[in-house]
Amino acid sequence: MADHQADELEQALRRAVRGDVSFDTASRALMTMDASNYRRVPAGVVAPRDADDVAAVLAVCRERGVPVVARGGGTSIAGQATGLGVVLDFTRHMRGILSLDPERRTAVVQPGVICDDLRTAAGAHGLTFGPDPSTHSRCTLGGMIGNNSCGSHSVAWGTTADNVHELDVLTYGGERVRAAQGLHDLPARLRDGIRSLAGQHLALLRTGFPELPRRISGYALDELLPEKNADLARALTGSEGTLGVVTEATVRLVEAPGARALAVLGYPDESAAAEAAHTLLPYGPLTVEGMAADLVAGATGLPKGGAWLFVEVGGATREEALSRAQEVARAAAEATTDHTVVADPAGQRALWRVREDASGTATRLRIPGRADGAEAWPGWEDCAVPPPRLGAYLRDFRALMAQHGLRGTPYGHFGDGCIHVRIDFDLLTEPGIRVFRDFSADLADLVVAHGGSLSGEHGDGLARAELLPRMYGTEMVGLFSRFKDLWDPEGGLNPGVLARPQRLDQNLRFDPLPRRPVDVEFGYPHDKGDFSAAVRRCVGVAKCRNESVSGAGVMCPSYRVTGEEKHSTRGRARLLHEMLAGEVVQDGWRSEEVRDALDLCLSCKGCRSDCPVEVDMATYKAEFLHHHYEGRLRPAAHYSMGWLPVWLRAASLLRAAPAANALAGVSPLATLAKRLGGIAPERDIPELAHEPFTRWWRDRVREAARETGAGPVSEPGRPAHGRTVVLWPDTFTNHLSPSVGRSAVAVLEAAGLRVVVPPKPVCCGLTWVSTGQLDRARTVMRRTLDVMAPALDAGLPVVGLEPSCTAALRTDLPELLTTDPRAARLAESVSTFAQTLERYAPDWQPPRIDRPVVGQTHCHQHAVLGDTAERRLRERAGLTGTLSGSCCGLAGNFGFEDGHYEVSAACAEEQLLPSVRAAEPGTEILADGYSCRTQLTQLAGRKSRHLAEVLAERLR
Repeated sequence: MADHQADELEQALRRAVRGDVSFDTASRALMTMDASNYRRVPAGVVAPRDADDVAAVLAVCRERGVPVVARGGGTSIAGQATGLGVVLDFTRHMRGILSLDPERRTAVVQPGVICDDLRTAAGAHGLTFGPDPSTHSRCTLGGMIGNNSCGSHSVAWGTTADNVHELDVLTYGGERVRAAQGLHDLPARLRDGIRSLAGQHLALLRTGFPELPRRISGYALDELLPEKNADLARALTGSEGTLGVVTEATVRLVEAPGARALAVLGYPDESAAAEAAHTLLPYGPLTVEGMAADLVAGATGLPKGGAWLFVEVGGATREEALSRAQEVARAAAEATTDHTVVADPAGQRALWRVREDASGTATRLRIPGRADGAEAWPGWEDCAVPPPRLGAYLRDFRALMAQHGLRGTPYGHFGDGCIHVRIDFDLLTEPGIRVFRDFSADLADLVVAHGGSLSGEHGDGLARAELLPRMYGTEMVGLFSRFKDLWDPEGGLNPGVLARPQRLDQNLRFDPLPRRPVDVEFGYPHDKGDFSAAVRRCVGVAKCRNESVSGAGVMCPSYRVTGEEKHSTRGRARLLHEMLAGEVVQDGWRSEEVRDALDLCLSCKGCRSDCPVEVDMATYKAEFLHHHYEGRLRPAAHYSMGWLPVWLRAASLLRAAPAANALAGVSPLATLAKRLGGIAPERDIPELAHEPFTRWWRDRVREAARETGAGPVSEPGRPAHGRTVVLWPDTFTNHLSPSVGRSAVAVLEAAGLRVVVPPKPVCCGLTWVSTGQLDRARTVMRRTLDVMAPALDAGLPVVGLEPSCTAALRTDLPELLTTDPRAARLAESVSTFAQTLERYAPDWQPPRIDRPVVGQTHCHQHAVLGDTAERRLRERAGLTGTLSGSCCGLAGNFGFEDGHYEVSAACAEEQLLPSVRAAEPGTEILADGYSCRTQLTQLAGRKSRHLAEVLAERLR
């Protein structure tokens, strides 16, 4: 579309609709892809407020011959949520549950309703919405209706089509249609056309569709048969937005069991599990899910075996559910290698998390001898065959992959005969794409030979529609085109999808990416040093779009505050992808759109652990900022907070802390300093310590030497005889909270460890990394390695107290200094305070404190370091309770930067501040991160402490 046409279209839409009209570069770039291999660039995006807005958009686009694509959560795997023309984004405004009738067990919803929101609302009445794809926490009902989504509970509750009662639909021509059973309410044109189509081909419609629970491919024209009372709602479900736009849906609800239990059955191999799955259906399970060892290697809690079936059953009580699960396990015992039955809800959630993350984890295949694995892609994600044939089909499927030199790890809905798989297609080269095409054709024939459906859940989209003649024959596919023309004679709704499809090897999202690695600063060791491959990690499953975080999860705090796609990890990855492609985002590293999207990234690193494919947006942000500001003036905060270690060290050398603190207390001077430093005016300037930790340490060592007449020792008057450990004096501990360092020394020595401190200043470089000053970060890191070289040569463990700095030593330092072997050695030697005690003083018993705790697990602790040792140490000390997940919102320099205060405070309000306010008197507030402690002080007026301080106090 020419620029002047796009401008005129945008203005016409702005005049016609009340919703959001976005034709800017970023909005278009965010909608180029879904969770598939495909990419199509829209002209613009509209977020309608109601059905009238949708009608207005269709009218404007119809007058100009512009296509329209309806989009929900954008997690479609076959490419049907991509498109040219105008994309309708229903997730912003049209997301209401309009009514819920517990007696009739129905709900009326708008298309943008999140599946889990409906399930939660229904749960208040003991009901649920049956279909639950693995993306149930972020996919929308409109998207589920478009794809006829299923999920793991379809063996009990069926597909979305089985749970749709009525649909309100707008056609591209502007007709408003109420789709239900019967054709009497239809406009005459549609009523007569459907009767003619069905009446002329009754025999074909009765015999041309395979009988299996997961037949999703093509249009469900058999639902138009008179014996089915022409169920138009079911016929439209799964039509992928090619026939009409759903503006409202009446869906059926089902009774939720009072309790559930999970029988996990181990089998010798995948084929044995697949062949057993259908034999368990007579026991009335809610789910029968299968996966093999090549997908879940390393997962804990699984019984012995090479493959597993997860069989969930329900009951009115926990005892009844447990009894039924045990009955399933007994019935399967002859074929299983081992089993376990889990009735505890937390234990079940942990196991189901392995399954739900599989759509992401399967994109990085585990290959023996390769730490980075191999990229794997959808495309043949969800074929389905009759359940009794699944074992034979899987054997043939794996043989076909081997024949084409491909690898994949099947898993999925074994009870329904539907598998998911990501395959290591080479979609970057012409030979690889030819293999992709040839394999697709051969696999289509294999599926049909087993009596199956090319799609068993995710629809045909751009990925499989070209091959529908192999499944249905040309006559049936001709009827699909007639049905499309009946509803959409102008071809304006999602063209190229399902009917008259484009080739399956067109529109691949990798086509515009550079074929040679981009020059970058980080090593990207898990992506072979290729920044493009790192960005390709995001496959769009959108776990980062979860609107609430459970447990200790972190990702993605800024999205949960703003609700904007560009502030999700997926959105930022999409913009980086388009930056590399250079078609929509054309300014490369200088792109303001990418900069603006990354501006609210807290660099919390939550995505590094919480994203199923371990996207590391904090690293990508640092990389981008380095190139974006290369040779240019930076924001003031990059100089004030990026260089914070230098300014604090200078203040220490000049003994200027008292004067600096006094000046910070003078309001006009503090205001001026914050303005010059790019610091949020709402923030207080933290107080500097009068005596830095390293000065205290030097004085202590000198005093000990005087008293003993010997060299430096760990404790005055009594040398320690345990393992020597190096305490890392990070910038925050050293200059801003030295009591943490002093307390750590006391505890480590009480545990029998000999503590030493580097003889010269050291720094992890974090503040320069987080502001993208990577050349300076390297200089600082190399200087640090020079200081640490003797300790590394001696094999001494390094104890980190500040989680962010410890995580930087573990990840940022070796990934920036890839050619310096000392960097990897330092990273391997670093442990947290609790990890050090557990590893090197395992018999030490901490003092009993016996007090409840609240507080914050630092984001970097969660994402990089893990907090298992910390939780065990707290337990041994009698500190009971769970610390908050999510993010405190301060996140180093982020919360101090001008313009970030509101988002920073909102992040803290998600979990941390409410938990602290609700704490009983006498509860200990724990926060090992300086940022977390500062946030609590400034937003809640509450003092919190490092675990070392709490333990040291009791020692005294």
